[in-house]
Amino acid sequence: MARRRRKQRLPQDPVQVTIKSVSHDGKGVCHIDDTTVFIDGALEGEELTFLYTNKRKNVAEGKVHEIIKPSPLRVEPECPHFSICGGCSLQHLAEDQQILLKQGVLLENLKRIGKAEPESVLEPLRGPHWGYRRKARLGVRFVVKKDKMLVGFREKHSNFLAELETCKVLHPDVGLHLRDLSDLILSLSIYNQIPQIEVAYGDEQGAFIIRHLDAFNEADLQKISAYAEKMSLHIYLQPKGPDSITRLYPVEGAEEFKPLSYTLPEHDIVNEFRPTDFTQVNMDINRKMINLALELLAPGPDAKVLDLFCGLGNFTLPLARKVAHVTGVEGSSELVIRAKENALRNGIENADFYAADLFKDFSGMKWAQQKYDCILLDPARSGAKEIVEYLPKFAAHTVVYVSCNPSTLARDSEIMVHENGYKLVKAGVMDMFPHTAHVESIALFVK
Repeated sequence: MARRRRKQRLPQDPVQVTIKSVSHDGKGVCHIDDTTVFIDGALEGEELTFLYTNKRKNVAEGKVHEIIKPSPLRVEPECPHFSICGGCSLQHLAEDQQILLKQGVLLENLKRIGKAEPESVLEPLRGPHWGYRRKARLGVRFVVKKDKMLVGFREKHSNFLAELETCKVLHPDVGLHLRDLSDLILSLSIYNQIPQIEVAYGDEQGAFIIRHLDAFNEADLQKISAYAEKMSLHIYLQPKGPDSITRLYPVEGAEEFKPLSYTLPEHDIVNEFRPTDFTQVNMDINRKMINLALELLAPGPDAKVLDLFCGLGNFTLPLARKVAHVTGVEGSSELVIRAKENALRNGIENADFYAADLFKDFSGMKWAQQKYDCILLDPARSGAKEIVEYLPKFAAHTVVYVSCNPSTLARDSEIMVHENGYKLVKAGVMDMFPHTAHVESIALFVK
């Protein structure tokens, strides 16, 4: 019988240190004997005391106890819940410095992992720092000891939900009304059987998907519908898996139903989407990102372009306004349907869309046997290693890679530069998630 590992007792007294650097996820770094300590809430150059929150053989974690000598870059967090909520980790760092930190993470990854440095660094793309987040998954839990219904994000370093009254980064229609939402849920007969709510906002309309583990009664449904009407929301219910999602309000066929959508005014495009579809959380940055990607690709009017991981046509349709033909490929057949619908709705006839698993052998597909002038990649966090290895067969002279993970971008950049014969011409960051350590980036490769 295996012995139960005894939980290590952590030192209880504050420890004084000087922070030497900041890690990729925004934690202060110092060294005590042979142990590297990552301290949440600490900035480079600060003298402070901290308390251990975790300690292993050569690595430990901690949280700030008292700032003795603050960094000149330290600011007072605007969110009253910053000290407990794990949703944001960089509010204590001046906004101008947050984006420079992310730029440093990108460049360090490219150099260390990718063994490549861009010939020039792009000016960071920046947008609103508050109320920007249009998509989120909110936890829901009734806490008996507090006699409170909590809705929001987890506490730092914990699976417990933080006690939030507001959230300044969420879309204001939900972020400023967390208490109203909590009161609604607490009034329902199955308030303790609702684990999460997914939030999605378009330019003019918002939607909630309520996950519930038991059935609502008729009174519950009336309360939810009344709240939806008051807040101008679409409400969907999800009793089981994603296939079980159905709309509660407005009722099917209602005249007042307006699909979720976002506009790309500079390209005369309106993209409709469903609340379960992937869309960028920060629409201001998304619009700037599209413009930057098209500028870097610089396709001529006769160009033939391939857009991989195209989603519902976020990049594909603006590209179609500028080139002879664009092919979009996406793993989700549902998103391919949405892309085709959006192309038809916007009067775009020079775009084709295909559903394909881009992590498996796709070489036999018609689109994969053609040549392209330009390629755009926008993969998930795992990157696009399989696609990048196949890229030479497309013979494209220009590739733009949009990334939400600098380490996988760096890994794929090594292949692009050292195996595929491309130059890393430009790279830069985009502030898609202000006040968090998330790094969104873009890179230009030229043959």
